[in-house]
Amino acid sequence: MIRILLMLMLCCYGMLCAQDKTGVSFLILLLVSFYIGVMSLKELLTVKRKKMLSFVGVIIYLFLIYFGGEEFYLLGFFTLYEIMSLFPSISFPWYFLPLIGTFIETSIGFLLQLVVTFMMAIVYIQHNFVVTGYQRLMKEDVLVEQNLKKDMAVKEYAAKAELKRNMLAAENQILEERASLSQTLHDKLGHNINGSIYQLEGVKILMDKDPEKSRSMIQAVIDQLRTGMDEIRAILRKERPEKKELALLQLYKLCEDCNGKGVETVFSKEGDISQISDELWEVILDNAFEAVSNSMKYAKCRHIDINLVIMNRMLRCSIKDDGIGCKEINDGMGISGMRQRVRKVNGTLSFETEAGFMVTMLLPM
Repeated sequence: MIRILLMLMLCCYGMLCAQDKTGVSFLILLLVSFYIGVMSLKELLTVKRKKMLSFVGVIIYLFLIYFGGEEFYLLGFFTLYEIMSLFPSISFPWYFLPLIGTFIETSIGFLLQLVVTFMMAIVYIQHNFVVTGYQRLMKEDVLVEQNLKKDMAVKEYAAKAELKRNMLAAENQILEERASLSQTLHDKLGHNINGSIYQLEGVKILMDKDPEKSRSMIQAVIDQLRTGMDEIRAILRKERPEKKELALLQLYKLCEDCNGKGVETVFSKEGDISQISDELWEVILDNAFEAVSNSMKYAKCRHIDINLVIMNRMLRCSIKDDGIGCKEINDGMGISGMRQRVRKVNGTLSFETEAGFMVTMLLPM
């Protein structure tokens, strides 16, 4: 708008200076109209067509100088700056080069030429380098922000998908183990019990006729049932799921429960979890449930991260929320219990309360 206003002012100034007693000639009015139309229309076109129309504007300006005289001299600086603006490769010091033209002696006067040209140089430098540069930075920042949001959305979707896959895998494993246990018990225990029932039915018939035979059959049934009992114990020991599998399932179930209550909860793990002992799993589970419970009750949070990292001889477990945090920590029953459990396995427990609330456990393996 400033550039268009400047163009109109310079055109009006030239016409006022070029008018005679009968006013401004029709030819000059026509040329000025063409010039204003061409220079305004180019703002709506592509860069290539802008350059073409700008050079058409230069030709019209030369006609204005020829027919209107040097009163339109200032309009030449405007035309030159318009053409320079179409070439971004031109650095800003070149915008002061047209000031040399103010030393050409005209009827306008050196001082007026210098002031007007210097003002135009400042306006174009500000637009082409300051404002345009700021707009470019703003666009880059918007693109970076959009990419970050996109990456966060992708990671969030991937985390939810991984959580769902892990839950399905754990549930499928449990169902498979149940089916395997049922089949094994049926194969081993079913035949054993059926045989014992048949023998006991025979004992009932022979009890009065052949007591000695009945006693030996009863002893055989006892031995058979005892053997069956030993087999059941062996099967249960073999089919019992490992502590780590149950612990992982409980952590995933904890995340699912929190997500169902509107608090996005993500569990992530790094390293070989098979190195974690059953005792450490108990500490991790109890403290994780306590920390998540506190976050759900008091933090007013929207997101909870449970992160388990297995290092060389240590493991780090952190539970962090994005809630309101707290200024000081009061050791109630929950936090005291967490400290005792960690201390029992020679670990350390720390808290961060600046951005939300974060519980970090360092446990030796």
